[in-house]
Amino acid sequence: MSKRAVLEVIALDVEDAVAAQAGGADRLELVTDMAADGLSPAPATVAGIRAAVDIDLRVMLRLADGFAAGDVDHLVRVAGELREAGADQFVLGFLDADGAVDLAAVERVVHALDGCAWTFHRAIDRAADRNALRRQLAGLPGLDTYLTAGAADGVDAGLPTLLAEAERRGEPGYEQQLLVGGGLRLDHVPRLRAAGIDAFHIGGAARPSGWEGPVSAEAVAGWRATLDGVAA
Repeated sequence: MSKRAVLEVIALDVEDAVAAQAGGADRLELVTDMAADGLSPAPATVAGIRAAVDIDLRVMLRLADGFAAGDVDHLVRVAGELREAGADQFVLGFLDADGAVDLAAVERVVHALDGCAWTFHRAIDRAADRNALRRQLAGLPGLDTYLTAGAADGVDAGLPTLLAEAERRGEPGYEQQLLVGGGLRLDHVPRLRAAGIDAFHIGGAARPSGWEGPVSAEAVAGWRATLDGVAA
């Protein structure tokens, strides 16, 4: 029997979270301000969602549009506030001006997380050297996932990279789970599952009315059914 695929859904509020769980989501990514591609939500929002659902939550640590870390002291404070609100899993990723991982910033924030599980997000798709980034992050505590489309332009462009990285699973720097998201469509799923990829991330695909509308439990259920029906 193939392993059940993970379905992660972006949630902005309690309504989104409840609908996503009802539709069969395994995990939520909590953000605010999708006009900036997702920033850290308020602690009160995290606390409300944590009280409303019982699936895993990964909370964004990002203060401004783009992939620069910005004020790292502020990031560390925000991480502490979110942990106090009940967050125990996170999403982050910082690059320097040359497209290399900002290792100093990542290490400081990860230290503040004190062992919490975390995802390095789609900053990897803007990195100058994906392989070098993975090598530099290898061994950091809590890092268990890379959220990636394989390319900055989305899964259509990044599919060859995703398949190649799936082939390298278990190598140094490639032990983490590949969580595919960014222009992901249902028709991508069979090929990705055939390559052994078992984690999928959706945002707009869960919202038939667009980002101005809520997550649809029915849309999430459609993804759940597709993932459950395609064997790895």
